[in-house]
Amino acid sequence: MSHHHKKHEFDHYKQLFVLLFGVLLWFTPAPEGLSLQAWHLFAIFISIILAVIIEATSIFTASIIGLGFVVLTHTLTAKQAYSGFSQGFILLIIVAFLIARGVIKSGLGKRIALLIIKKFGKSSLGLGYSIVAADMFIAPAFPSNTARSGVLYPIVQALSADSGSKVNDGTRKKLGAYLMMTSMAGLTISSAMWLTAMAANPAGAKMAKEFGIEISYGSWALASFSPSLVAFIVIPWLLFKIFPPELKETPDAPLIAQEQLEHMGAVHKNEYIMGATFISMITLWVFSGDLGIDKTAVAFLGLGVLMLTNIFTLDDLAHEGRALGTLIWFGTLYAMSSYLNEFGFMSWLGEHISNIIVGQIWPIVYVGLVLAYVFIHYFFVSQTAQMLALFSVFLSVGINAGVPAEMLAF
Repeated sequence: MSHHHKKHEFDHYKQLFVLLFGVLLWFTPAPEGLSLQAWHLFAIFISIILAVIIEATSIFTASIIGLGFVVLTHTLTAKQAYSGFSQGFILLIIVAFLIARGVIKSGLGKRIALLIIKKFGKSSLGLGYSIVAADMFIAPAFPSNTARSGVLYPIVQALSADSGSKVNDGTRKKLGAYLMMTSMAGLTISSAMWLTAMAANPAGAKMAKEFGIEISYGSWALASFSPSLVAFIVIPWLLFKIFPPELKETPDAPLIAQEQLEHMGAVHKNEYIMGATFISMITLWVFSGDLGIDKTAVAFLGLGVLMLTNIFTLDDLAHEGRALGTLIWFGTLYAMSSYLNEFGFMSWLGEHISNIIVGQIWPIVYVGLVLAYVFIHYFFVSQTAQMLALFSVFLSVGINAGVPAEMLAF
């Protein structure tokens, strides 16, 4: 029996387990203090999350099956179940996905990364800082770690290979291991620094608003600047100590970057347009609160400019199936999470958890919640799925325990 066939069969067992778990939960009487509707919605929602955690199926597949169940069982009305698709922040994420394609297609993202490497990449440590800096610079236009990796990974791979460091020939420690670990760690810094650098961030801001916490593009950047700067300074150096590259000096890296820049040629008109659009969007996002401007409308206008100038075309749109998939599963899970909150499930769960930690001073509760949230992430393959499943609960527990709301939300 082939490995692929065994894996396929094992997936069926996991899917059956999720189904049995959901059915068992569905027919279990609702706990005291919860309506049957809230309990049934939780049964469907947690089954989707379980399917994602144990990788029984993709988050997209689990979500659309859950969407069908939640409507056909009358747990939610069709209007309630589909309400997530009309959320402005979700549309913002989807449009930002499409704009990210423009950054890649125009070559602007690659040119920025190469220019930084050319300037600061004369040592392996300098290369580490250069890669993270490039990631942080382009992150506002990329609400996806995967999309940013699509820009940075080929550059990191080329730098490693040209330095004689490859994965399978025993030379990975020469330079490649350090650069890859640094670039992966850098993704977490850039994702935390900008509101639009990760799909989960706008979702968290929207959920925090339900607790009376207003998070704008500017306030996010202000709150994240100091910890992101510290992480930027420490992480490349720390990984340099943990994964010390055998090659300490990389005088060829700036030359390699220069060669690639020469191959790209002079800055193209599309790069100027993309850069101007990119800067204009960020500026309007930062001042959107003061100017009364809708951030999603800014994103749509930016995408419109890219389409008018053929930087992004309808053919490009046809190849962006991932964006459509994100819209569907994100909208589905957000709607379920919102109605779990509206039906009182989140407050009920938060109250029960709060009773366990009653009497603890809020700094201890704060540290405990943060550590628990980080640890639980190891069970999730998606940061956004974890956000939708747990953020409201953790926020409710912390606020009830006296943790400053804005501090916990950020």
